[in-house]
Amino acid sequence: MDVLLSVVLFMLLAGLTTVLGVKLWARPKAAIERLTGAVVEPVTQIPVHPSLVFRDLVARLGTVLPTPNESARKLERQLVRAGYRHPQAARVVYGARALLTVILPILASITVTRLGSAADTKVLIVVGAGIVGFVAPGYYVNARVRSRQRRIRRGLPDALDLLVICVESGLGLDQAVMQAAKELELAHPEISREFATVNLEMKAGKRRIEAMRNMADRVGVEELKKLVAVLIQADRFGTGVAQSLRTHADYMRVQARQVAEEKAAKLGVKLVFPIFFCILPTLFVVTVGPMAVRLVRELLPMMNNL
Repeated sequence: MDVLLSVVLFMLLAGLTTVLGVKLWARPKAAIERLTGAVVEPVTQIPVHPSLVFRDLVARLGTVLPTPNESARKLERQLVRAGYRHPQAARVVYGARALLTVILPILASITVTRLGSAADTKVLIVVGAGIVGFVAPGYYVNARVRSRQRRIRRGLPDALDLLVICVESGLGLDQAVMQAAKELELAHPEISREFATVNLEMKAGKRRIEAMRNMADRVGVEELKKLVAVLIQADRFGTGVAQSLRTHADYMRVQARQVAEEKAAKLGVKLVFPIFFCILPTLFVVTVGPMAVRLVRELLPMMNNL
């Protein structure tokens, strides 16, 4: 274990020294001028934030690693649903997974070596740290997906009411989507971005049905899929869009009320465990504690005297 740790640390230090040497001491500009005899004009570079430099390095590491096409497509879909639409987002996740898989076992091995644990315990901790480093980026992406879907689900009724108002005021569905994207930019930025993306896709030449379906696939929220289905059916069969939106808004309002009632009904059962483990012990200490102390102080001496 010590030999492996020494080899890994040597490789990391050697790679870091090489990178710093190339960046700080190597002078490709002077070499080009010496070989060609031409003066290379300095290029003005915009200062880059250190976090972006680290992200680019992680993305390069993810580019080197081989990844299955099916897994890459699935991860890209999850990243889009989480709100990450950068072309290198999937590579950043793969690079972070590889980096954490290497760094966390090293830190775990250093920690357990200093603590002086048993050999079996060291192996289990190091392997567990590697597994955690491998699965942590995926769990983070899934958590961001759930958080974004929850925000979209919470702001969807407001967006639907705004669409109803815009359509009933005389705007077409495309203009209503555009206006809703502008009005919801501060209150619900996720829905605003999705509506703006739909508007841009329609301007780029896609049909409204295709743009709506792409939005439903990007978000992955069941309520939004139902709304898109209602709009597609209204556009296909020629029914009134305003009436369809109002009917669907009433349905979503009833559904939200039912979900709230269901959560309220489950509240009593969920409070059993906090009450049993947190509140009841405190009550026992407050009520029975003084009596127990009095019994120990007075009753036990009396029993000993008998």
